[in-house]
Amino acid sequence: MHEEIAVRMLGTEEVPMLETSVVEEVLVLHRLGFGSKQIAKRVELSRTTVRRYLAGAAAGWQERPDARTLSPAEVQVAEGLWRGEAGGNGVVVREMLGLQGIEVPLRTLQRYLQGFRAEELAKELATVRFETQPGQQLQIDFGERRVRIAGVTQTVYFFVATLGYSRRTFVRSGLSQRQDEWKIGLEEALLYFGGLVACVVVDNAKALILEHCGGVVRVHPAFEAFCKDRGLAVWACRPYRAQTKGKVESGVKYVKRNAIAGRSFESMAHLEQHLQSWMWRADRRIHGTTHERPIDRFEAAEKAALAPLPKHGLQVTSQRLRRQVANDCYVDLDTARYSVPHRLARTAVDVERTATEVVVYQGVKEVARHLAGTVPFQWVTDPRHFKGLLRLGAAEAVPVESTLVHFGRSLEDYARVVGGEA
Repeated sequence: MHEEIAVRMLGTEEVPMLETSVVEEVLVLHRLGFGSKQIAKRVELSRTTVRRYLAGAAAGWQERPDARTLSPAEVQVAEGLWRGEAGGNGVVVREMLGLQGIEVPLRTLQRYLQGFRAEELAKELATVRFETQPGQQLQIDFGERRVRIAGVTQTVYFFVATLGYSRRTFVRSGLSQRQDEWKIGLEEALLYFGGLVACVVVDNAKALILEHCGGVVRVHPAFEAFCKDRGLAVWACRPYRAQTKGKVESGVKYVKRNAIAGRSFESMAHLEQHLQSWMWRADRRIHGTTHERPIDRFEAAEKAALAPLPKHGLQVTSQRLRRQVANDCYVDLDTARYSVPHRLARTAVDVERTATEVVVYQGVKEVARHLAGTVPFQWVTDPRHFKGLLRLGAAEAVPVESTLVHFGRSLEDYARVVGGEA
């Protein structure tokens, strides 16, 4: 392969060009209809070199000026503009330099600004570990993972709460991460730990934070009222700064990789039982940061620092979800279906879910109440909702059982199907 040797001289860079005979060979092949790739292969040159000569480069040596450099004073001016008026925009910096009589190619300027950008990025990513006092802070977050439940692979959402001082962790599974799920999870976590912290640290999930811009934080009114009722302050991380709540971020990863891993479960109830036993074990392992067992740090200092729980239970669910009743007299909530009286088919109802129940309302009137589903795609049925759905009319005079027997069915068979029984 033809070699090129560069010689640097003061103020210029001498770039060797190909011998005249090689250049002529490239041009002849081009006139014969060969493409740059074919020519490069025949004369053993790079395709870029071939293209340069086809574009008009001459044989022999060519002097190329050195790249433009900035004086220390120009660098100082450029940095001041970049950090100030230009707002970190290199193109704007170049325009402002031009107004001051400093002409510089954009690429040259970008080489200098690259160092400033790297410095700012390092500052942004750098994290100083902040250790909180006992009882001061509880960090909460959601994680999700595909889990096999009752033979069906399902996306399960995990609410995770971590005490900032002791690192004790609470986890709860669910089929969504709506605001009510955040509130139910937080309520159960406080009950699990046996007391109230001073502050709850959250990210900028839309269910919790309406706006976080320029230091202005608007907490969702329902979540703010929920926390205020319990004497909890709400602190939201800066956008894109998840490491601010790094303790619970680590907790979410630990839940997914250790508690769940590749396990499968018979039902959501079975999953919850597993998480209860797992939390007990997690509290008693040696924590990688504190090098102590979370339960020991909790008992030694944090337990006594928690404020007492309210003497009376507080309402968790504060909003209803509008649903349309299907033709089969069921409403959908998360991945489960719940029956309602058949007279409400194809009408709109309000559905409210608590930690354990699903309640259906028509206006202000309660029309159905069920235990919350515990497995994905579960059908929860109250047989009374279908009472009177089968109308026999004039056929009532005929012994119905004897007529249905000819089809291999009895009335009880149909009643069980309509009633949702096996």
